[in-house]
Amino acid sequence: MDLAYIPSPSTGVIHLGPVPLRGYAFCIIIGVFVAVWLGNKRWIARGGKSGTVADIAVWAVPFGLVGGRLYHVITDYQLYFSEGENWVDAFKIWEGGLGIWGAISLGAVGAWIGCRRRGIPLPAYADAIAPGIALAQAIGRWGNWFNQELYGKKTDLPWALEISEGVNREPGLYHPTFLYESLWCIGVALLVIWADRRFKLGHGRAFALYVAAYCAGRAWIEYMRVDEAHQFLGLRLNVWTAIIVFALAVAYIVVSARLRPGREEVVEPPKAAGDAAGDADSTATDPEDAAPVGLGKARRGDATDSETARKG
Repeated sequence: MDLAYIPSPSTGVIHLGPVPLRGYAFCIIIGVFVAVWLGNKRWIARGGKSGTVADIAVWAVPFGLVGGRLYHVITDYQLYFSEGENWVDAFKIWEGGLGIWGAISLGAVGAWIGCRRRGIPLPAYADAIAPGIALAQAIGRWGNWFNQELYGKKTDLPWALEISEGVNREPGLYHPTFLYESLWCIGVALLVIWADRRFKLGHGRAFALYVAAYCAGRAWIEYMRVDEAHQFLGLRLNVWTAIIVFALAVAYIVVSARLRPGREEVVEPPKAAGDAAGDADSTATDPEDAAPVGLGKARRGDATDSETARKG
């Protein structure tokens, strides 16, 4: 008899009339808001302006969602394009299936576009939002709980996850790998915040630390999962991806620290923060000065000629 376990929700969708509220999408949305909120606080602390993180997120988030979905569909194409499957399901993002590797990669492209438009260095922006991304992942993983997916091997531990019978899943008690990864991501966020304060990380090194720490956890958590996945040399594809990305992130931290030690002194140019509007206001304090230059001179010239005529 099982004395304790984590129950799974009977459904991942709640209907408010004709409007479906999906747990997976709800977790993603909350995660995005948390990432932007924390990123904004860190950006201001670095000398940036309030609202800049959200403005750039308008570019980064849609790119990240598309990238995450593309990675999932490409690496698990058999779920959508094999015989008997419906390729239209590849567009049903609310049913789950976002690859973090694709989300970060294409999300970085969107962030780069947003940073270019604001005249902001991408590495500084990445450092500011790194802990927020980790927390967003921690929250987003609970979407897998709503969908009863991406769990680990069977176990009789007290914190086992109860999975009910469904399509392509067998009922039983399994390792809650969604919970393991959620807790790991919270730890990663705290690690980055601590290291950033202690060592004054800059030029993208806080973001690289987030990437390396996340990959270290993802490798062993991925190894526990039992869902179908492509393998290479006995390891799941995502394990290899985590190993390679981990090595690249560590190499970046080492090389960057040697080439560009310290932090950026300026992360956001004044003009990028809308100071141009303030400059315009300051130049319009004197009605005469606000007039076109030629017209102002003409008026002063006319007054001088009139005075001379009266004296003459």
